Amino acid sequence: MTNPLEYFLHWEKTCPDDLVFRQAKGSAWITWSFRQAGDEIRRIAAFLKSLDLPPHSKVAILSKNCPHWVMADLAIMMSGNVSVPLYPTLAEETIHEVLTHSESKAIFIGKLDHFHTQKGGIPDIVKISIEAYGNIEAHTWEKLIQHHSPMTEAPSLNPEDLMTIVYTSGTTGKPKGVMHAFRSFHATLSAARAAVPFPERARLFSYLPMSHIAERIGIETMGLMLGAQFSFAETLDTFPKNLADTQPDYFFAVPRIWSKFQEKILEKIPEPKFSRLIRLPLVGNMLKRILKKKLGLSKAQLFFSGAAPLSKGQLEWWDKLGVRIFEVYGMTEDCVYAHFNSPKAYRFGTVGQPLPGLKRKIAENEEICVKSDYLMKGYYKEPQLTAEMFDSEGYLKTGDTGAIDADGFLTIVGRVKDQFKTDKGKYISPAPIEMKVMENKDIAQVCVVGMGIPQPIMLTVLTEAAKAKSREEINASLTATMDTVNLHLESYEKLETAVVMQKEWTQENGLLTPTLKLKRNALEKIYVPRYPGWYHEKGRVVWE
Repeated sequence: MTNPLEYFLHWEKTCPDDLVFRQAKGSAWITWSFRQAGDEIRRIAAFLKSLDLPPHSKVAILSKNCPHWVMADLAIMMSGNVSVPLYPTLAEETIHEVLTHSESKAIFIGKLDHFHTQKGGIPDIVKISIEAYGNIEAHTWEKLIQHHSPMTEAPSLNPEDLMTIVYTSGTTGKPKGVMHAFRSFHATLSAARAAVPFPERARLFSYLPMSHIAERIGIETMGLMLGAQFSFAETLDTFPKNLADTQPDYFFAVPRIWSKFQEKILEKIPEPKFSRLIRLPLVGNMLKRILKKKLGLSKAQLFFSGAAPLSKGQLEWWDKLGVRIFEVYGMTEDCVYAHFNSPKAYRFGTVGQPLPGLKRKIAENEEICVKSDYLMKGYYKEPQLTAEMFDSEGYLKTGDTGAIDADGFLTIVGRVKDQFKTDKGKYISPAPIEMKVMENKDIAQVCVVGMGIPQPIMLTVLTEAAKAKSREEINASLTATMDTVNLHLESYEKLETAVVMQKEWTQENGLLTPTLKLKRNALEKIYVPRYPGWYHEKGRVVWE
């Protein structure tokens, strides 16, 4: 088996009546067995074949995670076409740009929150909507599976064939279409399984966007390889209940999710009390079991984090709770064939050692560069941009800065493009400072900035628990954090002021990516004019 379609067909044949999909709806779950899902996939694939599209045509998916996302992806493969996943939160202008640039011939319109604001971005192509999610187009999934007989022959997919074009989120410019062959996905999965004991027939909970490479590989395709059972949340509000009902066997999150979980725990059990209780043998073990069950992680054997680095302190905090988080480092362009922490080789504060066959180096500007047989085929229709991503030796330039220790563990330092220059003419990398600041449990989000002022300042968003404290307590907390962090910084890096922001940075206000990373450029556009005023205001802590 070398591709997701073959994985699925294997399990469909082996255990046809086992459940593969669960979609939360109200107090119940709508389910599909491998047999039922396979029948729908074949009928949708038959419809796509009936369109007589040119071989390897592009077919888009615009949807939040749901069973139909995976079934649509497999139907696209079965019909001999190439998938183009779109983030479900994209604005209509970007949807139009991606669909036009990718030359998509059809699009699946699935589970969406605000499709009426996105619909205008879809050009005159074949539209397939899913009635169950409230969208009715010329073709609906439900009618198509009634009127088309299932395909009986599955195509033989060449490992070198193009499987998907994954468009980057466009946070640093217009989206670019990363082309990947089937062989790259299979290689990453095989190497990951050799390094980490993934449980066969796992229960999985899918909620991070499948249009992002991490969820696409770590949950969708790894799950298909394992013969997993996928559960999907109904809404953001029902997320905690749906996760608790699922109790997955392994769990993947991004730093913002781990921070949110931590905040919820510390709202109930303040840090001093938590630290005291967790150290007591009997009470501590009971507390671990209770908290993990309430989070929905009581059955999880493996915990992963990606998209951005977690601070060493946060990793150690979770480890005390019996949750050892394995950080994964990769990017869309290298198909996440990069670095893993694993049970056999783990070091706090690093993203692990390289997968077999991966070559890496640190360039003169401290940029991490990687090389393997599984890098992207290039950016779709962008040869110049593709060439700019590689150095003269064929290494992919990741855009991240880092350091490799004597044992081969890689530590992420920051982003090349995130560096800024203060009025003193000194370049500063904000990420390492931000990770140290995040050791403060009163801080939910932080962004260290400094363009146009003599010293850097930190913009902070408070946790819910911290918002209940007095201004005097918060001022003291933030001042103490700055003093502690400054002890380890060069004079030109030392934090001068902490600014307490009024509102959280979210996807809705355009300041977080779909994987909940901060859009530094977007934030700076809003607040750069205010830096001098905050810097010169009296006191170490300023309230917006």
